[in-house]
Amino acid sequence: MRYGLIGCGRIAPRHLKAAYASGMEVVAVCDREEQQAQRLLSGEGYRGRTVGVYRDYQTMLQREQLDVVAVAVPSGSHASIALDCLQAGAHVLVEKPMALSLSDADAMIRSAGERGRYLIPCHQNRFNPAVLALHRAVAENRLGRLSHAALTLRWNRKEDYYRQAAWRGRWATDGGILMNQCIHGIDLLRWISRGEPVWVCGALARRMHPQIEAEDTGVAAIRFSDGMLATVEASGNIYPSNLEETLSFFGEKGTIRIGGAAAGRVEVWRVEGEEPPVCEPQGSDVYGSGHQALYADAVDAIAGGRQPFLTGEDGRAALELVLAIYRSHKQNGPVILPLDDFSTAEMEGTF
Repeated sequence: MRYGLIGCGRIAPRHLKAAYASGMEVVAVCDREEQQAQRLLSGEGYRGRTVGVYRDYQTMLQREQLDVVAVAVPSGSHASIALDCLQAGAHVLVEKPMALSLSDADAMIRSAGERGRYLIPCHQNRFNPAVLALHRAVAENRLGRLSHAALTLRWNRKEDYYRQAAWRGRWATDGGILMNQCIHGIDLLRWISRGEPVWVCGALARRMHPQIEAEDTGVAAIRFSDGMLATVEASGNIYPSNLEETLSFFGEKGTIRIGGAAAGRVEVWRVEGEEPPVCEPQGSDVYGSGHQALYADAVDAIAGGRQPFLTGEDGRAALELVLAIYRSHKQNGPVILPLDDFSTAEMEGTF
């Protein structure tokens, strides 16, 4: 499978390593800053490989006849570039969030369906062994009737993080802690829960980062269609460094909490009649180790003609829940789901 990568920034090494590990033929990378692409390819393990370097992704798409393209550019450009890649006939892996509006997410899903291509959002934490064990326990009703769940993201994003890239923390191009960082946990919360979210009430704050437009702290209460309640707490203001990303589910026959830096290890497993599962911890890396599993699944799905583990609809579901929290803050009250079209751009001037 001929593979190309668009965007050679912070997350790009994960994609390139996973592409090579999955057996894809890496033929091209693209970044408007050519030196950034060259630095990526000069990394250990890549030197000496013949890979084309482009500054314009349209030129890359026209010349290379790619089977798979990964889109790892700033969030505000995910939708437009992914649509162009689908139009060119490629399967697309797109970084989170897949888009910044529901209408763009719908257009991406529609385009992939019309062309028989896969649209795979990079919610790689679903592949964490601890996450998979929790998902199985809930899906198999081993916790019994669920009372509630809680998602907590307590990280640190210093001023220099936002100064590294002008698009970060802007409503038109990014969003805040919920959209950029906590969307992984929100994806897990929605995927593992049995019901669909039907009611959301959220609040945002910008407490420590006056140089950005969006929130650095957000909280929400959520009601699901089966009656389960959930809370979300997310902040980039934790002193002095990242503390935790924790996801807990509480049922009549079980309590499970997965945690660590990025929901990568079992911290509590108290399920009636069970011993805790043995799950290899994912360490302190907030990116986890799921990109390689995500790529391996994509290759297998494409080759076998089956649905991938993650679909465009999954990416849209996580996006919808974040946007519902944003909309709730904007209108100063609860929001009923499903949500009609909404975008981060509608949050301009919030603070």
